[in-house]
Amino acid sequence: MTLSAPTTQQLPAIRLSNVYKSYGDHPVLKNIDASVARGEVVVICGPSGSGKSTLIRTINRLEEISSGSIVFDGQDIHASMPSKKLNLLRSSIGFVFQNFNLFPHLSVVENVSMSPVRVKGVAPDVAHDKALKLLDRVGLAEKANAYPGQLSGGQQQRVAIARALAMEPPVMLFDEPTSALDPEMVGEVLSVMKSLAAEGMTMLCVTHEMGFAHDVADLIWFIDAGEIIEKAPPEEFFKTPRHPRAQRFLADLRH
Repeated sequence: MTLSAPTTQQLPAIRLSNVYKSYGDHPVLKNIDASVARGEVVVICGPSGSGKSTLIRTINRLEEISSGSIVFDGQDIHASMPSKKLNLLRSSIGFVFQNFNLFPHLSVVENVSMSPVRVKGVAPDVAHDKALKLLDRVGLAEKANAYPGQLSGGQQQRVAIARALAMEPPVMLFDEPTSALDPEMVGEVLSVMKSLAAEGMTMLCVTHEMGFAHDVADLIWFIDAGEIIEKAPPEEFFKTPRHPRAQRFLADLRH
């Protein structure tokens, strides 16, 4: 009997193998071995300074790793490649930052449509129409001609999500997307993220929003001192965490 090779759909969307990163002599990621299945929502949580944001930024090579490998869609992200190919690779991985990173001199619709035109060569009118549909999807169709400075923080972050979606990425990364928002704006951003998860988007989210993690995640990665020390489904993680450090983390949250 001959075993056939796994198809693209059977392979994980992201595979991290023995990933290590240091700044000088200071290790920030150690022995990271993990994978994200297609259509899976993974939430990365842990104490401040544990390496969460560094980990997610290595996945689209905003941070270089010292050793190991990260494979996305069958391609080693940290292999040597020309800058044009690296830009195309990054465009396949949507990234939503903590601080929006919108262009203040461009209108909302221009912020959303710019990358498809410049990176993928989409015709401007086609990109504009797609941007309007995405803005409607995140509840901001009426703000298409406004500028970022005229929007609330929650609205800016929803524009940032639409901008990432404009590149039609198979994977979305979120690096603490609500941490810079006032509490009353958090819900509107989480609502958009929940809708993406419900549609089957592969998502990797660094967040302190434990309600979102409990309700939406398929898997929790708990990271401390640069290591993933617990991986579990939300029900298991929140009710019966195994690692003492995870137990303390959750106890502190409850208090």
